[in-house]
Amino acid sequence: MKIRTVTREEAYHHCNADDFPFETTAEIKEFARYIGQDRALEAVEFAISMPLRGFNLFVVGPEGSGRHSVVQSFIHKQAKDKVTPSDWCYVYNFESAHQPLALEFPPQQGPIFKKEISELIEAIKTSLPAIFEGDDYRVRKRALAEKLQQKVDKLYESLITKGREKSIAVIKNDQGMMFSPMDEKGEPMDLESFKKLPESTKKEFEKNIENLHGTLHKTMYEVNKVNREAKELQKKLKEETASLSVGHLIDALLTKYTDHNKVLTYLNGIRAQLIEHADDFLGNTAGHKNPFIALQSGPPSFHQYEVNVLVTQTEDGAPVIYEDMPTYQNIHGRIEHQAQMGMLTTDFSLIRAGALHRANGGYIIIDARRLLMQPFAYEGLKRTLRSSQIRMEPVERLLGLVSTVSLEPEPVPLDVKVVLIGEPMIYYLLQAHDPEFKTLFKVQADFEHDMERNAASQQQYAALVASLASEKDLLPLHKTAVARVTEEAARNAGDSGKLSLHIRKIADLIKEADYLARKTDKHYIDCQDIEMALKASERRGGRISDRIFSSIEENIRHIDTSGEKIGQVNGLSIIGIGDNAFGFPTRITAVTRPGKGNIVDIEREVELAGPIHSKGVMILGAFLNSRYARHIPMGLQASLVFEQSYGGVEGDSASCGELCALLSSLSGVPIRQDIAITGSVSQLGEIQPVGGVNEKIEGFFDICNARGLTGTEGVIIPETNVRHLMLKKEVVEAIGKQQFSIYLVTKVDEAIALLTGLEAGEYSEEGYPKDSINSRVEATLLRFAQDLRAFAKGKRFTKT
Repeated sequence: MKIRTVTREEAYHHCNADDFPFETTAEIKEFARYIGQDRALEAVEFAISMPLRGFNLFVVGPEGSGRHSVVQSFIHKQAKDKVTPSDWCYVYNFESAHQPLALEFPPQQGPIFKKEISELIEAIKTSLPAIFEGDDYRVRKRALAEKLQQKVDKLYESLITKGREKSIAVIKNDQGMMFSPMDEKGEPMDLESFKKLPESTKKEFEKNIENLHGTLHKTMYEVNKVNREAKELQKKLKEETASLSVGHLIDALLTKYTDHNKVLTYLNGIRAQLIEHADDFLGNTAGHKNPFIALQSGPPSFHQYEVNVLVTQTEDGAPVIYEDMPTYQNIHGRIEHQAQMGMLTTDFSLIRAGALHRANGGYIIIDARRLLMQPFAYEGLKRTLRSSQIRMEPVERLLGLVSTVSLEPEPVPLDVKVVLIGEPMIYYLLQAHDPEFKTLFKVQADFEHDMERNAASQQQYAALVASLASEKDLLPLHKTAVARVTEEAARNAGDSGKLSLHIRKIADLIKEADYLARKTDKHYIDCQDIEMALKASERRGGRISDRIFSSIEENIRHIDTSGEKIGQVNGLSIIGIGDNAFGFPTRITAVTRPGKGNIVDIEREVELAGPIHSKGVMILGAFLNSRYARHIPMGLQASLVFEQSYGGVEGDSASCGELCALLSSLSGVPIRQDIAITGSVSQLGEIQPVGGVNEKIEGFFDICNARGLTGTEGVIIPETNVRHLMLKKEVVEAIGKQQFSIYLVTKVDEAIALLTGLEAGEYSEEGYPKDSINSRVEATLLRFAQDLRAFAKGKRFTKT
């Protein structure tokens, strides 16, 4: 049976630096930032252009794929041509102080309005006192006072006249008004003189005085009425005077904002407030002090006339906001408090904008995982999107911890595109378990992990590398360095025919190479710098792999690379720790004997095996049942184990090796130990591709190379894995010198034949060829069945 081996060209698909039309990336004029993501970018463009509600975007892609930077730069580019959204301000609500009003202005007009109101108040502070101190106001005020005094004097004169007619004097003092009998001279009578009067006269005086008391009450009522009328007239005069001053100043603003009904309403509210509280500007605040705050002092505050500019647009186009810490308050805004006399107080000027306010009319980008980790943030965002309004509510109120009266700012209408960025698992979990998710995030942008590798795509990749170097102010890359980066991208993709789109990993490689190049005062990064950076990175993450290889070299972990053993094969394992992955050989052994047809996976029995590994072992049983002694029950008891494995085992890539160990044990034919094997197997004996093939081959090669290559060492891999080969330089050179071989197989028969040196044997009407592996296996299984029948009848087993 002829088994093909991998050639040097197949082991590593080189990128020819001469195919690039430049010497260094400094010559590249057109940078590429979005390559290989056409499907995702089409989805992004559709989502940000779709005006209807619910077409928000969820970007799906692995961490480090450049999804954040690509999406942000793409949306920024599109947003420049969009309409610039409005400014938003919060102002005092003169009708309901705890419900501030939200005012909308054209772009960049919010700060202007704030300045206009500030200038208005400052002008009134000057003009209002001046007009109230003017001659016109003083004359009108004096006339009102004189008119009032005349009416009061007339009322009092009428009372005095009535008393005089009855010989009773009306006396005014600090205690009020008193009545006293008058003598013949018209003077108040003293007590001694009054006592000398006849009783009849006394009674007549007392009666008249009592009647005058009634008249006095009526007079005082009229006086109070006149005083009230006078106060109203004075208030009206003050308002008319203040209105002349305020109206003259505010009319210009009313004219300017004629088309803004809400602003006009607010300005009219300011007019009424200024006129009503004109005393605040005259230094007469006695009537407005809070009697419950005894320490209140100083001039009156004009805080209620300020304008809180919540959001203003400083650049043209739609805003693009990335919220790095998506807490509930950071997204929806917050109401701050300040300590005042031992209490926490707040007002409309302490309202702060959230990310949604800043992104209103544009786009907001949020990391999905961080959003879901913050209490109430995700639910709050969904509620806001459903209502299309941004409401500010304290978190403690959402928790139900407080019920005090607080500010309730008027909601701001929302028009925003939300872009969530997260891993695929988060997206699929939300789709499965959140019924509202599908209605709010209708568009999925799925980022590719890799792209096809061809001449055109390699040129695009070179432009991407040039873009990364330019963005980070790195040295330009020589074309040999670009070629090496391209080859490394193919290795990272795990496929020589593809290029990895894990942008962060490539960017980190270029940055480290830039550091090494600058240390040696180079003007550009060359291939040697890339190689040194790769080796340095491998060394930094190689502590655990070095410990494992040391244990193999010291024979603590038993791995044979020469000789032959029955029921023992070198399988290949891979371990991924962080960003580092490495392969190493693992001894797999199989033991067989007559039994009930069970294949015992020791890893599974002790719960060290994952479900995929267990599935692979079960497939082995199905393969044996379908191929050998199909006319009788399987009388086999077998056990499989990864020797010296003390951790979990997952995956089915060792199932081909396990099957070969079983066949060796059953046939009694030893397996070569200088060849390792990887690949999964189907029930039909087909060898299927596996992952991590480069690391696995290199792991076995390193052990063989350390012990000295003899030319017989090699690795068996599935033929379909040949396109995934991007082996390191040492392995490629050993293949070129025929010191190490990689064998390609499609069926288990090919693998067992190579490992044992005997043909597997094809089944015919006469059965399997004599002395072939398959005939020996079937003979052993038949013998096991005979032994079981003999045992059941009380006879001894057949000797083997």
